Amino acid sequence: MGLLMLTGLATLGLRLWWVQVARGSDWTARIRGSSEATVRIPSIRGEIRDRNGVSLVQNRASYEVDFYLPEMVKGYRQRYGQPPLAEYRGMVSGMPKDLKEPDIVKIVNDGIVPRLDDLDLVRDYNAGQLQKHYRTNTEVPYTYIKDIDFPTMAKFSEHDVGLPGVDIAIKPVRAYVYGALGAHLLGYVGPPDDTNKEEAKKFTFYQGDVEGKSNVEKTFDQYLRGKPGVRYLRRNAKGVIDGVLREDPPKQGANVYLTIDARIQSIAEEALRSIARGAAVVVDPNNGDVLAMVSVPSFDPNTFIPSIKAKDWTTLQKDEARPLINRAISTFPPGSTFKIVTSLAGLRRNMSNARFNCSGGVSYGEHYFRCWIAEKGGAHGTLGLTDAIKVSCDSFFYQYGNAAGIDSIDKTGNALGLGKETGIHLTGEQPGIMPGPEWMAIHYPRERWSQAYTANVSIGQGYVLASPLQMAMAYAAVANGGVSYYPRLVDKVLNQDGSPALDENGVPLSPQPKVDADLRNDFSREQIEMVRRGLWKVVNEDGGTGGRARLKDVQVAGKTGTAQASTNGKKDTIAWFCCFAPFDQPKYVVAVMVQGGEHGGGVAAPIATRIMERTLATNAGTFTPQVAWLSPAHHANPFTSIKEVTFKDAQSSVTGADEEHGDDSQTADTQMAGAGDDPAVEPEADAQGKVSGRQARVARALPVATPPPQKQNFFQRLFGGRRTPAPLPTPPPKRRPGGR
Repeated sequence: MGLLMLTGLATLGLRLWWVQVARGSDWTARIRGSSEATVRIPSIRGEIRDRNGVSLVQNRASYEVDFYLPEMVKGYRQRYGQPPLAEYRGMVSGMPKDLKEPDIVKIVNDGIVPRLDDLDLVRDYNAGQLQKHYRTNTEVPYTYIKDIDFPTMAKFSEHDVGLPGVDIAIKPVRAYVYGALGAHLLGYVGPPDDTNKEEAKKFTFYQGDVEGKSNVEKTFDQYLRGKPGVRYLRRNAKGVIDGVLREDPPKQGANVYLTIDARIQSIAEEALRSIARGAAVVVDPNNGDVLAMVSVPSFDPNTFIPSIKAKDWTTLQKDEARPLINRAISTFPPGSTFKIVTSLAGLRRNMSNARFNCSGGVSYGEHYFRCWIAEKGGAHGTLGLTDAIKVSCDSFFYQYGNAAGIDSIDKTGNALGLGKETGIHLTGEQPGIMPGPEWMAIHYPRERWSQAYTANVSIGQGYVLASPLQMAMAYAAVANGGVSYYPRLVDKVLNQDGSPALDENGVPLSPQPKVDADLRNDFSREQIEMVRRGLWKVVNEDGGTGGRARLKDVQVAGKTGTAQASTNGKKDTIAWFCCFAPFDQPKYVVAVMVQGGEHGGGVAAPIATRIMERTLATNAGTFTPQVAWLSPAHHANPFTSIKEVTFKDAQSSVTGADEEHGDDSQTADTQMAGAGDDPAVEPEADAQGKVSGRQARVARALPVATPPPQKQNFFQRLFGGRRTPAPLPTPPPKRRPGGR
């Protein structure tokens, strides 16, 4: 018996040693884990800057009132007993079933709203969204008030609201420094469509990152995002959070440097606001850098931060002018600006000396294709290539294009970047169309390609579609003597320590200029110079269609264009002007497209000239553009036809002979770029959530037992008990989950 007792005691002692000593660290960790709560702190996004380091997108602090719904239900249960229940129709094992859950709306209205009303902090909200959030996304705090002002935040801090599950959180949100400036380039952000459930399970409470929804914010989202932090909170013996143990702060993402020059962007924005619908692109012809890209009408991405009001989002979507669309990467019939493609296509067939007669028009099959001069009762007579470019003779290019052949036109257009995506880092880019027999066989199998189709393509009409960005790159290739570059929008991406960010292959993200095609392999220098000389004549010789682009001290070369199109089923006129300068050593290419412009020479050319003139002056140091906040570009009547654009302080006073128009026998539908993913939309308050001004009708929850009045406990402060004013100075408020 003694031996048996000793054996039992030894076994018991060994077991105690195993539990308390050998596995002591495990149990300590479990105790610590049960007394801690973790909150995921959102990461901080990197900045977006221009080529000179000017910050276009930064971050600012946003104060939000968050509801931690599980904590709120727990506090209600401890204070009042069983919470009210709500029934709903749910799915269990794939079968519909009536289910019950705590009525979070009633809990908020009865227990939280009266206390907030005491402090004049109550706001209307969408009760349906709150109930859905509790049902499907309990790990994520429900944001009751977004982007609160300082007085509201001060009330929360001063009075120490004392409501479990109610907290002020400081979150970094995007700030688009110059408002609508570059909005179609920068894009906007919003919460992810779905919460990462696996990651959310690692935390007691999960505050997710925002993600890019469009353009640079989206295409470089993985680099702009930083690393999230973690806040460790202490629970007391009752499981209530009453303090912060420690915090691992979040880290900021990489900064993205664009090739955009904010000064040139500002110049282009100012010039393009003279019209209602259009786009402008400025590029460096020597490397393909995009220096400015503007689209009007525009929008202010700050309205999306931290979320956009439902009525404001509806207004943007219903706006027929479509301000969210980036017209610079949308495609339109290019009109006569396309004639440089036809010119090079003929030169590819050694047609340098070809001459054709213009008697006012040309017949192909049963259709008579008129030249624009025929409407004035005239004819251009017999012309060579450079003079045909100068006066933009349609009859010449009908014949010249057919002599070159559609295959040569398509091949040349492809080499210049037309009919395909440029690969620029923007969302929703349209590739455009370079039509031909193969294209028609796919899209119109019952039709057969003919000379009539080639004639229309030759003047940039029919089914041809190109974007202002594509046309800018095509003219850049002609300007620099034959090198066709891909457009480059991002210069470099740097981490916060200055080191280059790496892509998935470990290669530094500093994209170098990339050549699409080298036309010098197919064309002689003299052939390319013929096209350049024709473009020079357009602007600088009497009778040219682009005389309004002439400048005093700089030789500009360019081409006007006017085309007929269909936009959303309605007829539309597209006015163009593409140019480069200085002629001998080009530094800038400007492409301007105006929807609703009657003629390229009278509408688009003055805008392009304004941009070119001031950009050259900025480069020379004789003009200093103001980079400042811009409100969204918007016209009351965006579909009014525009006959002429003038600037009072414009340098050039020369008028052009541009009366050209597009042949409307074949009109293509414009292809608009995608607007991006939907942002975070803040719904309107519903009937249950309209609590402002009606608190007298909201029944307050009654506690299970009334505690002595001289000892106000935590839950009295929670649901309606008034606190005795504390002696000054007021102690700082407690830190609660989600606060920083």
